[in-house]
Amino acid sequence: MSSFYVTSVITILVLISYDVKEVKAQLRVGYYANTCGMAEYIVKDEVRNAFYMDPGLAAGLVRLHFHDCFVRGCDGSVLIDSTTSNSAEKDSTTNNPSLRGFEVIDNAKARLEAVCRGVVSCADIVAFAARDSVEMTGGLGYDVPAGRKDGRVSLASEASRSLPAPSDNLNQLTQSFAKRGLTQEEMVTLSGAHTIGRSHCTSFSNRLYNYNTTSMQDPSIDPLYTVQLQQQCPQKSPDMANLTVPINPSSPAVADTDYYMDVLANRGLHNSDQTLLSSPMSMNQVAQNAMNPMLWRSKFAAAMVKMGRIGVLTGKTGEIRATCRVIN
Repeated sequence: MSSFYVTSVITILVLISYDVKEVKAQLRVGYYANTCGMAEYIVKDEVRNAFYMDPGLAAGLVRLHFHDCFVRGCDGSVLIDSTTSNSAEKDSTTNNPSLRGFEVIDNAKARLEAVCRGVVSCADIVAFAARDSVEMTGGLGYDVPAGRKDGRVSLASEASRSLPAPSDNLNQLTQSFAKRGLTQEEMVTLSGAHTIGRSHCTSFSNRLYNYNTTSMQDPSIDPLYTVQLQQQCPQKSPDMANLTVPINPSSPAVADTDYYMDVLANRGLHNSDQTLLSSPMSMNQVAQNAMNPMLWRSKFAAAMVKMGRIGVLTGKTGEIRATCRVIN
């Protein structure tokens, strides 16, 4: 398949995804071309360095972008440190200790401040780093419209309320994404990010032990997979909170469609994964993604661009933080 065809598919999907409100967001591809031409290269270089040291950071950076955008929009608020008077997003029970990749953003920001002081926002760095992580794990690269400003508010309580949970069902997930202008199909497409990365046992252990009054385990999980997970996440392990397993065991470092094959085989790790089969429409979307890797990669790239426009601050709103962890 030619690169021209792939680019055309992505462009078409992206254009379809934009609505009037998003076009008004004033983001644009090549935003730093005249003010900091090396911006995207520097971010990619830092992501590449981190990826070589720890391939798992790619999944962390994609998740960082998602968790940023779903709370107050894509404004870099997830990067802000807590203070004595405020508990920030990163320290919510939803984000701590599982969210990672902050040091990659810090390193990129430090290099950018050295050559283009006060120009590149932390929110844009997060968006660039997520794109680079997708590409380095085998997904399609895509152009990131930039021009986001950084927010000045970060509340752990908002993260706890706003972020989808691993235990969510299909209706809850669909409504959560709809509140942010994303369709159910885009939710199913973005769930494919679970093709890379790991999850803490505590995020799904309720499905393995004492599930309800009539079943010890979640009956929707493949029994052999249940046994495997129980071995990896023993119920009485004193270290349960720190134990992790790959979400997509067959290829945890590759952005492919094996995740959807797992869901179809009742091997979705979280309830939020397996629930994608709970309606004919979402099940059909899972099957289409599973059988059409290039289609999924194209849809995923378009959905990431659309997600990256949620609630952005542009123009004179927000600020360009000198340090991503602290407001100016």
